[in-house]
Amino acid sequence: MNGEHKRFISEEDEELKRIREKKMKELLKKQERKQKMDVEPAHVTDSNFNEIVNKNSLVLIDFWAEWCAPCRMVAPIIEELAREYTGKVLVGRLNVDENSETAERFQIFSIPTLLLMKNGEEVDRIVGLVPKSHIEGRFKKYLE
Repeated sequence: MNGEHKRFISEEDEELKRIREKKMKELLKKQERKQKMDVEPAHVTDSNFNEIVNKNSLVLIDFWAEWCAPCRMVAPIIEELAREYTGKVLVGRLNVDENSETAERFQIFSIPTLLLMKNGEEVDRIVGLVPKSHIEGRFKKYLE
């Protein structure tokens, strides 16, 4: 092999290396976006409620029901918050028709009701349909 041919192969190897690195970065970014999209609110029930609120320092729980129109309207906001605050706030949803014990325990009389729990204790409550910015403003003061 002559020197010119070796240089060409070397340049080709470098180009392949750059292409591989670029592709790997793209794949990692795509995977990160997919993981963020996969994050959904936790399914909270009477049986796992205590474990969830005691295991996580800050928890936002949406008390809702299938038949409730305002609950359906707040659901996309709750899903966004679950994605955006992954690792900072555990966001969950509790269906009051299927989990009446917990709803009664916290005297949930209107839905949607959002409970904010810090270290296992209720620290705030939002009743009714409110904008995302209102919800964020209420729990941001509890972020450590």
